[in-house]
Amino acid sequence: MVTSASDMAKIQNALPFWVSLALIPVAWIGASYGGWTVLLLPFLTWYLFSGIDLALGLDVRNADLDATDDDLYWYRFITIIWAPLQFITVFGLIAYVTGAAHLGAWEKIGLFFGIGVITGTIGINYSHELMHQKNKMERQMADILLGLVMYSHFRSEHMLVHHRYVATPRDPVTARMGEHFYRYFPRVLSSSFLSALRAEAAMLARKDLPATDRGNPFWKYAALQGSFLLLAFILGGWVGVGLFLLQASTAIWQLELVNFIEHYGLTRKHLGEGKYEHVQPRHSWNAAHKASNWLLINLQRHSDHHYKPDRRFPILQNYTEADAPQLPYGYPIMTMAAMYPPLFRRIMNPRVRKWREIYYPEITDWSAYNAAKNPMPR
Repeated sequence: MVTSASDMAKIQNALPFWVSLALIPVAWIGASYGGWTVLLLPFLTWYLFSGIDLALGLDVRNADLDATDDDLYWYRFITIIWAPLQFITVFGLIAYVTGAAHLGAWEKIGLFFGIGVITGTIGINYSHELMHQKNKMERQMADILLGLVMYSHFRSEHMLVHHRYVATPRDPVTARMGEHFYRYFPRVLSSSFLSALRAEAAMLARKDLPATDRGNPFWKYAALQGSFLLLAFILGGWVGVGLFLLQASTAIWQLELVNFIEHYGLTRKHLGEGKYEHVQPRHSWNAAHKASNWLLINLQRHSDHHYKPDRRFPILQNYTEADAPQLPYGYPIMTMAAMYPPLFRRIMNPRVRKWREIYYPEITDWSAYNAAKNPMPR
């Protein structure tokens, strides 16, 4: 079933994707009442949406690929307004919480852990959508959202490294078969930053410019992140800085949990001499779970995103098992499972082996793929 462009233009069809807005008043409820309410944000994003996914099932409908940006206005609107709303929420809560006598230290920590859950689950995800757009204002919104979680280099790494080298040894974000999250997380934190630095330096070198040239976006990244740290200090002192960094580190953890599951165990075939097959939908895990795709603006249609990265989220296509591997659950459940490696391996390793049998029966020795020891792509 295909949703027509005229139907896509109706606001009522876009409204389910606005569900993220409901999380902002929940943050203020936690700040106002304290106690167990500070844990509402992780509860809602992890458990409630998992339950709704199980109740509502899958959404396998696809949108008309001829839909224009005008047709998608109400979908685009939520991604554009989120950056100022997140800015106000984060710094407004820092100003409020640091002077709130009714909140104990653990309540403040719990609240900003929850804030990090939504700045990672929603904020970084929306920045991912925005950084892929040609519109300069949208790309600037992406930089603001990433600066708010101290992870600005993600744009460079994602655009210049991940999309080009996904499912090859050069992509640090592709999780290897058998790798558990606690090994993956420290590896990806360091290697992604370094690969982003090298990619931007290489871009400048092709123009005969040094890595220190002011055109290097890392200068902008540092200015944004430094400004946000300073604002946190002005509003809340060192406690404000600590709370800001807590939400940022939580957001990064949330992002990398998602990155971990999106390509776990999936590899492109090495064709010899550093050549790899082109990216296909089969090189990303797909998930058609309705509620979590509302929350994550179709990020779970990741197979199509890597196949056609320029598509806006409302028109990302769903793939069946004939064309792309399928996750058994949406991202909320899968990321929770990733925190328990034996459970995650029990769920995913048989699916990776089945994927290999379906798409690459001619490959009998996967040891080099598992260890990311194949030649680096040219």
